[in-house]
Amino acid sequence: MDYLILLLGLAVLIVGGEVLVRGAVGCSAAFRISPLVIGMTVVSFGTSAPELLVSVQSAMNGNSGIAIGNVVGSNIANIALVLGLTVLIFPIIVERQTKIIDYPMMMLATVLLFAFSFDGVIDWWEGTILFGILLVFTISIITNSRRNTKRAETDNEFESAMKMPVWKAGIFLIIGLVALYFGSEWFVDGAVGIAETLLADNEDKDSIIGVTVVAFGTSAPELVASTVAAFRKQSDISVGNLIGSNIFNVFAVIGITSMVKPIEISDKVLHFDMLWMGGIALAMVPVLWFGKRIGRLKGTLLILSYAAYVAVILLKIQGVI
Repeated sequence: MDYLILLLGLAVLIVGGEVLVRGAVGCSAAFRISPLVIGMTVVSFGTSAPELLVSVQSAMNGNSGIAIGNVVGSNIANIALVLGLTVLIFPIIVERQTKIIDYPMMMLATVLLFAFSFDGVIDWWEGTILFGILLVFTISIITNSRRNTKRAETDNEFESAMKMPVWKAGIFLIIGLVALYFGSEWFVDGAVGIAETLLADNEDKDSIIGVTVVAFGTSAPELVASTVAAFRKQSDISVGNLIGSNIFNVFAVIGITSMVKPIEISDKVLHFDMLWMGGIALAMVPVLWFGKRIGRLKGTLLILSYAAYVAVILLKIQGVI
């Protein structure tokens, strides 16, 4: 039964990713907004919405610390795992805006998260600052995109997207996001069931499953959306989705959650997970600026960095280090 649930989840994820990208392309054409901005906003916010809901609910239940682990783990996986796997399948050409605007904003989010966490707690006023930055940034990139984008009538794919009514594009977006949510839920449920059977005799099975199967499963929406976008030659949506998701995770998930209830930061998260998150974010400098595209070699190095992160966690669980 677990295998059936896993396969069903995977199928729904793939279909949801395809529908989501079609809707995103349609919306970008209808509103004269670049696909990169759609990826940075609608797609990334949509694929990160479950994390926001989980974090806010946890805060209301008195477990606001869950939010920080959720965000840090997701941000590490989005760049090291999801981007790495995406470019292994389809190398991506990086837009200039990604290098000079979006990536610096992601680094700002990373630095602010670490700075606000340094005293062991993220207070409501710090969350307000984070969320305020997100609002200003989102309004700014949408306004600039509408001002600078011109309809390219000679682009057949763009013309095709223009033929999709805005209401239909919106429905595609909603269906795609819902499918990604439920698909990832079923995928994780099936994978956890299989892992529990295989690791039945391992006393650390819960921790091992958490940092491997669950971590991968919660990144599945971003992985599928980015891979499908790259396959459809919408690489700007692909990269925008991942960087935008990391920005949204910090500014919205942490920002809103800490406004509901201050978030306590453990020493382990501050001195281990956040350092990995910052290191992988810095590693994006050569990935983005060396060469005209993110190719398979860079993708392999990103995946190896994620494998190293998981390996260190597993060794800590086993008491080896």
